[in-house]
Amino acid sequence: MTASDSRAVDTIAAVATAPGRGAVGLLRISGPEAAAIAATICGRVPEPRVAGLRRFRDGDGIVIDHGLVLWFPAPNSFTGEAVVELQGHGGPVVLDLLLRAAVRAGARLARPGEFSERAFVNGRLDLAQAESIADLIDAGSQAAVRAASRSLHGEFSQRVGGLVDALIALRADLEAALDFADEDVPWLSSAQMIERLAALDQQLAQLLVSAAQGRRLRDGLVVAIAGQPNVGKSTLLNRLAGTDAAIVSPIPGTTRDVLREHLVLDGLPVTVLDTAGLRETRDEIERIGIERARRAVEQAELLLYLVDDRSGVTADDEALLATLPATVPRRIVHTKCDLSGQPATAVDGVDDEPGARGNLRLSAATGDGIPSLISALHAAAGLDDTAGDAFGARTRHVDALRQAAAEIAQARTQGLRSPELIAEHLRLAQAALEAITGRYTADDLLGRIFSTFCLGK
Repeated sequence: MTASDSRAVDTIAAVATAPGRGAVGLLRISGPEAAAIAATICGRVPEPRVAGLRRFRDGDGIVIDHGLVLWFPAPNSFTGEAVVELQGHGGPVVLDLLLRAAVRAGARLARPGEFSERAFVNGRLDLAQAESIADLIDAGSQAAVRAASRSLHGEFSQRVGGLVDALIALRADLEAALDFADEDVPWLSSAQMIERLAALDQQLAQLLVSAAQGRRLRDGLVVAIAGQPNVGKSTLLNRLAGTDAAIVSPIPGTTRDVLREHLVLDGLPVTVLDTAGLRETRDEIERIGIERARRAVEQAELLLYLVDDRSGVTADDEALLATLPATVPRRIVHTKCDLSGQPATAVDGVDDEPGARGNLRLSAATGDGIPSLISALHAAAGLDDTAGDAFGARTRHVDALRQAAAEIAQARTQGLRSPELIAEHLRLAQAALEAITGRYTADDLLGRIFSTFCLGK
């Protein structure tokens, strides 16, 4: 079902509280018949936005429950339609009976995300705000909650809207210069064009940083732990997870498959991949594990290559590092500093491998140096002291900003030699930005976005 289908005049209903038992359960009804359907269940509907205590009955008049009723006439509701909320006891059977009563009275079951979709279609929210509702519900940290909340309140959309307005103004001046080229009117000089494009480029770059940070807070960072056998990979995973997620043994080759742990480290969601020790082996099962380890590194956004601090980066390590993807950022982590007698600290310039962004020394066994490692993960994710400026953003938002930035960059290379090409690049940049807020978005994309929401939202 597409966004245009959501304009249908049917009335929808869904349980809007989480599955399971709870003190309070909420049934939400939205559509032109919401008040009439609610009246069938609870009798007289109270005054708008005034809670009324009522008995809830099924179609046969049997009392199901009693609780509060709230009525929000259109357009002053979340969806922009007439909305009624029935707040009763949070038992799943009770709520199911209430939902059945609403359907019997004329409502239909809502699809996942349909309430938010109707809010978008009716202009109560733009698409970025609607997506931030789901992100707020799914937030795994306080920082992610703050970022999603900023987007829900429109801060991200306002920044995008400001860029769109600037693009429209520049396009208007450029089109006027093209349409009235024969007239002696200085619509837009080359210097003005360069200055305005540069300003757009800078604003886009700043917004992209905040959006990328928000995406990291939402989606997290995928980190692969690799190295030779017995350098402490599984011990480090267990230390970060705070539990015995991986088997630790002095026997080489204990880890045979890639272990995945989803963690939140000081507000940053991190998927840690613990891989098999990298070495030459004749053991067929261990060899398969090593191949999977290499594939895991290819999928990661950061590689932590572990070495025993007592030996440092050996010739074997250098040979193994040369076989790993150079496109994946990497850090060399010196482990077992409790055995080497060295302090847990950053060791930039010591056994530094080309391409590594600074080394670390720690002890996974004692926990010394772990805070520095977590700080390094935050830095790799782009979550530095400016993370408080992050917006709740998704991969599609970041991709759209990058596309717009690429179009602006192409426009800047043209000067005023090809004003028609500049105009086309500006049009494409505007379209990319407007896809973020949903002003111009394909119906199939809307369907995919809202299908990921929970029922009742």
